[in-house]
Amino acid sequence: MVLGKVKSLTISFDCLNDSHVPVYSSGDTVSGRVNLEVTGEIRVRSLKIHARGHAKVRWTESRNAGSNTAYTQNYTEEVEYFNHKDILIGHERDDDNSEEGFNTIPSGRHEYAFSFELPQTPLATSFEGRHGSVRYWVKAELHRPWLLPVKLKKEFTVFEHIDINTPSLLSPQAGTKEKTLCCWFCTSGPISLSAKIERKGYTPGESIQIFAEVENCSSRMVVPKAAIYQTQAFYAKGKMKEVKQLVANLRGESLSSGKTETWNGKLLKIPPVSPSILDCSIIRVEYSLMVYVDIPGAMDLFLNLPLVIGTIPLHPFGSRTSSVSSQCSMNMNWLGLSLPERPEAPPSYAEVVTEEQRRNNLAPVNACDDFERAFQGPLFAYIQEFRFLPPPLYSEIDPNPDPSADDRPSCPSR
Repeated sequence: MVLGKVKSLTISFDCLNDSHVPVYSSGDTVSGRVNLEVTGEIRVRSLKIHARGHAKVRWTESRNAGSNTAYTQNYTEEVEYFNHKDILIGHERDDDNSEEGFNTIPSGRHEYAFSFELPQTPLATSFEGRHGSVRYWVKAELHRPWLLPVKLKKEFTVFEHIDINTPSLLSPQAGTKEKTLCCWFCTSGPISLSAKIERKGYTPGESIQIFAEVENCSSRMVVPKAAIYQTQAFYAKGKMKEVKQLVANLRGESLSSGKTETWNGKLLKIPPVSPSILDCSIIRVEYSLMVYVDIPGAMDLFLNLPLVIGTIPLHPFGSRTSSVSSQCSMNMNWLGLSLPERPEAPPSYAEVVTEEQRRNNLAPVNACDDFERAFQGPLFAYIQEFRFLPPPLYSEIDPNPDPSADDRPSCPSR
């Protein structure tokens, strides 16, 4: 009997999104199929899958131990997030070469479903850095008797979601700095910089509105600039390796001595970048917006405003600035519609109490003898009469002005 050959071994995922890209989060179920195509009948000992997620860092440093001695120090560290194994065909032991331990697969295409659940605990977002990575993959292994196993590995992406619609990420970021240039005994005026952004959290594709003011009181020509930086930090054996990369930048106009430049919402767009990684113990990815003044021949004056690049974008109602302004405009519109320009006078006394009601209420009240003895006389009549006296005529002019009021200082008009 001539045994067939394995034509192809592939892995496909049941994608949860419309883009057909395998993207998952902690707690999701990863499912898919191992596709096997053979040209003839084959005997198989086992078909296994191995799913794993881990973060790993590695770098080397050269050190000198003496005048003529040098060695290389390796720094490695690894964190495992999950490790799942499953058997789709056969049994766990691969050293059993008995005929009873084989499974026969006929010629053609065959599919074998697999499924496993990602841990509920937070996972690090998939990442590829200069000295480390966070990877998630599924590997299929086909074991046959007397032959080398056929292996295939396919990666999938995990996003640990960061919702920027949280109070800490919606808070404005701002700062102010000043620098005075000195050259021997000559001192020029200061260069001042103040900058502010509306919030701390953004998503890729958004534009950051930068509000800044640069005042140049020095004798030099300076240039205001802004840039977004990504900082990758790798940790192993108590050491840290840091890599800083420029993500995006912009340049303002050159500023001569005595001039001031103001940015009223200058836009800096965030390109497609990896989200921030804040929960991994050996890899950390952070972002910052640097607003700075380029000073020729001197150290730059700069402000660092921290950023968090998230995965869940800003909701329409998430912006406090827009919500407050819309509420204020709604309230102002409501006030403008409901309040007249000039207040109306209150109704007249005759419209409220008729003369007949007034006379009837002034009639003696039938009460007990003690009450009559206590309240008969001019005082009781005065109280009754006062209850139904007509109110004073409405007027915007005080009929009894305070003479001393004319001497008081008036508030200047705004």
